[in-house]
Amino acid sequence: MRAQAQHQGRYLGGRPPYGYRLADAGPHPNPDHARWGRQRQCLEPDPVTAPHVQWIFTQRLAGRSMTSIARALNDRAVPSPSAHDRARNAHRPGSTWHVTTVAAILANPRYTGRQVWNRQPRHYRDHTEAGATALQRRRASRNDWVISDRPAHPALVSEPRFVAAQSISAVPRPAAGNRRHYQLVGVVRCECCDRRLESHWAHDRPSYRCRHGRAGATAPTADRPATLYLREDLLLSQIARALLEPGLADDGDVGVAAALRRSGLMAVCDKTAVRLRAV
Repeated sequence: MRAQAQHQGRYLGGRPPYGYRLADAGPHPNPDHARWGRQRQCLEPDPVTAPHVQWIFTQRLAGRSMTSIARALNDRAVPSPSAHDRARNAHRPGSTWHVTTVAAILANPRYTGRQVWNRQPRHYRDHTEAGATALQRRRASRNDWVISDRPAHPALVSEPRFVAAQSISAVPRPAAGNRRHYQLVGVVRCECCDRRLESHWAHDRPSYRCRHGRAGATAPTADRPATLYLREDLLLSQIARALLEPGLADDGDVGVAAALRRSGLMAVCDKTAVRLRAV
């Protein structure tokens, strides 16, 4: 299968990626299958979904974030991949586009026209019942992918544009290029919506904020709470008082963050108070 994918560009089965559909590509290479009238299959652009894939790459190359792309698709009522093909995705809700769906499309090299194999190989592990095994699918490392030597089907995006899309980031970076340090990354949550607070640099000092789903793929509702802003230095002092651990003051603010992680706790915050709870 590795040689067939790499040297022949053969389609080796599986679900066609969003933007493509299956088409016949002549008699099956196995003589026994050919005598039964079975055909070899290949990928061809789906006239309904292929324009959406091309639009996603165009918007990403224009600098848009994956979140804004997913939200625009939802606003335009474009059916998600699982909603478009319900027969193969009966186990998925198929309601809306998600950021992870857009990210998976942008990272799939099959849109360049090349065949790819071994991206998500099968793994079997022993089940709790005696003699039973459970099937698992895990994404393989990029070094383990098998990519065809030449194009095997029509491309939806050129290879230079695909490579350029991988290097685009919508995450804001300091204009001066210096690194900014946040001590409480991942261990502070919002009391209102239970989301992790995101790092935010404000007034030349580290801070945290929660926009209550404003950066999600769906448009915010009218009753969405106001954005929560919290300064890191104030959070550290409040967490230190909540921990009441001896010696924290001697270690400084870094000791407060380390003690929080060492205790297996996270800080749940609102505008006025901080409480600790187990991770």
